[in-house]
Amino acid sequence: MFTGIVSDIGTIDSLDQRGDLRAKISCGYAMDSVDMGASIACSGVCLTVVDKGADWFAVDISSETLSCTAPGQFTAGRRINLERALKVGDELGGHIVTGHVDGVGEVVSSKTAGDSREVVIRISKDLAPYIAAKGSITVDGVSLTVNAVTDDAEGALFTLNIIPHTAQVTTLGELEPGRPVNLEIDILARYLARMEKVRSLA
Repeated sequence: MFTGIVSDIGTIDSLDQRGDLRAKISCGYAMDSVDMGASIACSGVCLTVVDKGADWFAVDISSETLSCTAPGQFTAGRRINLERALKVGDELGGHIVTGHVDGVGEVVSSKTAGDSREVVIRISKDLAPYIAAKGSITVDGVSLTVNAVTDDAEGALFTLNIIPHTAQVTTLGELEPGRPVNLEIDILARYLARMEKVRSLA
């Protein structure tokens, strides 16, 4: 379980294609405090620590995970958002995030809006019903508030504001048109949709 509050930006140092893809990720965490088998969200993807050193850790990424996440997410040299798993008693600063990617969106535009960046992301029809203005969305592991949603024939467009602090401490300052991003919908929206579906069948 996570909150979508990024605590470090890591860099993928190397990749090794075994049965699964193993990624070695450098980071600023004190790795002696991270247990083997611990969960770390990597740009919104919950992965398990399978090896570690003083300033790095390694994770295995299955073909299933790769097929469900943003193309190019796991490439050597790529910077990724990191968050360690929530502990009982920790401050819940964002919203409840599971680290399970629901779909991939595409950045349509990114422009200056005051000191912030206004980013528009396109989503598919299957995700569109779960996105609501002033609701929560996780983009590459970052908890954000949706400003507006516009539905169209292809799905929907939703708008976000990336404040300077968020741009500085996450990779969202790098968002440019055409870039794919990992999306996780609000878990409350997922359960509400399921309840409505069951109710309609009753």
